[in-house]
Amino acid sequence: MRGLETRLGVRLLNRSTRSVAPTEAGEHLARAVGPHFEGIEAGLAALGALRGKPAGTIRITATEYVTEAILWPRVAKFLKSYPDVRAEIAIDYALTDIVAERFDAGVREGGLVAKDVIAVRIGPDMRMAVVGAPSYFAGRSAPRTPQDLTQHQCINLRLPTRGGLYAWEFGKGRRALRVHVEGSLVFNRSAQMLGAALDGFGLAYVLEDVAQPHLANGRLVRVLEDWCPATPGYHLYYPSGRQPSAAFRLLVEALRYRE
Repeated sequence: MRGLETRLGVRLLNRSTRSVAPTEAGEHLARAVGPHFEGIEAGLAALGALRGKPAGTIRITATEYVTEAILWPRVAKFLKSYPDVRAEIAIDYALTDIVAERFDAGVREGGLVAKDVIAVRIGPDMRMAVVGAPSYFAGRSAPRTPQDLTQHQCINLRLPTRGGLYAWEFGKGRRALRVHVEGSLVFNRSAQMLGAALDGFGLAYVLEDVAQPHLANGRLVRVLEDWCPATPGYHLYYPSGRQPSAAFRLLVEALRYRE
C-alpha cells in the first residue's frame, strides 16, 4: 500500500498505532475500483465452472426467521453437493442495498422487493396472526375488529425499515387497515414478542407459522383471523444487470419454491 501511495503521490490511509482508516483520496479510490473486484470475482467463478466444479463465495442477506426456516436448510444441502462453493449469510432486518454492500442476493417478503431486480419465490404465501395467552384474555373481551386493539395491551415491534414502531396491517376484501397499537413492551425481534405473549404480557402480531405450535397446544389463542389474509411469500432477489456465476445459478434453482 505504501508503494502505491508513493506511485500515486497521495496518501490513501491514515495510520496510527491503534487503527488504520482511509483518507478522502483512499475512499475515492475504493469507490472507483470496487466494482471491478466484482468482475474479477465473477471471472474466477467462471473459471471454476469451466473445470466442471462450481466454485466461489455467495453472499446473501436475510432476516433471522427466513434464514432458519427456509434459507439455511436448503443452503446446507446445496453445500454438501458442491463443496467448492462457500456461503456467507448476513442476518439483517434493514432493506440493504445489495449492490453497494456487495451481496450477491437478498431475501425479503415479496411485497418489499424492488421492481428493478430479478425476484425468485423461495417460499409459499404467508399469513400473520394476532395471538395472546389464555391468561391475558382472562377477564377481557377478545377484539372483534382491528380498531378494538386500541383497547388492548399490544407488544410493539420496531424495525429499521419502518423508521419507527410497526403499524399492524390488516385486510378484508377490498378494505385495508393499519393500526398503531399501544403497550408497555417494544422489541426489535419477533422471537421476543412471541415470548412476551406466551408469558401473558399482551397481544403479539407474528407469522402464523411461528405461532402455530403454540396455538396447537393451547398456550396461545388467535384472534382477528379473518382480518389476516395471505400475502406474497419470501423471494430471493438480485440485480438484473449482473452476470451470475454458475454456482449462484445452481443455488437459485435449489432455493426456488415449487408447490
